[in-house]
Amino acid sequence: MLAGVEKRFLIWLAERMPAWVGSDHLTALGFMAMIFTGLSYWYSRWDRLGLLLVIFWLAVNWFGDSLDGTLARVRRRLRPRYGFYVDHIVDAFGTAALFGGMALSGYLSWPVAAALLVVYFMLCIEIYLATYTIGDFHLDYAGFGPTELRIVIAIGNLALFSGYDSVGVLGQRYKLFDVGGMIAAFGMGMVLVYASVRHTIQLYREERLP
Repeated sequence: MLAGVEKRFLIWLAERMPAWVGSDHLTALGFMAMIFTGLSYWYSRWDRLGLLLVIFWLAVNWFGDSLDGTLARVRRRLRPRYGFYVDHIVDAFGTAALFGGMALSGYLSWPVAAALLVVYFMLCIEIYLATYTIGDFHLDYAGFGPTELRIVIAIGNLALFSGYDSVGVLGQRYKLFDVGGMIAAFGMGMVLVYASVRHTIQLYREERLP
């Protein structure tokens, strides 16, 4: 949903970055920010100020994670295989830190955090396989991508910080992040099934046996 505006803004930033700042610096910054995001969630178990720190570190993560590739393209210093591998292995560790921190905070139950992590990694596997076999790579579905996810998490944190930490469902009270997490896991699961079926059919048709 925000891709067009975000792309133009990232190019504007990349054109004004100091020469001594490289793509690897930004990748490292984004990874460090995600580690501190998880730690801030853990800290929020004792102090809700940690929820606001999470929002700050999510913004820093967006800056590093979104700008590293744009900077390489603007400067025409591309390393496609290196960049692809490093960017996504760093994201894998960062995502584990994020969901682990959420679970340690007490605002998200461990089973829901585990479900989110498993479905997320399965979706990543599908995306990487499709990239290798079809050359079709994208991280967004139905207008929803990493940037939108960060915004949703930030809004949820503001709700928690304001004391809105549970929601009623069918007459029962559940943790706000548990409800949101199960909705997210279900949504990613549906995307995973749809993409898997679509790409399997596509590859079957392209490599039909005589």
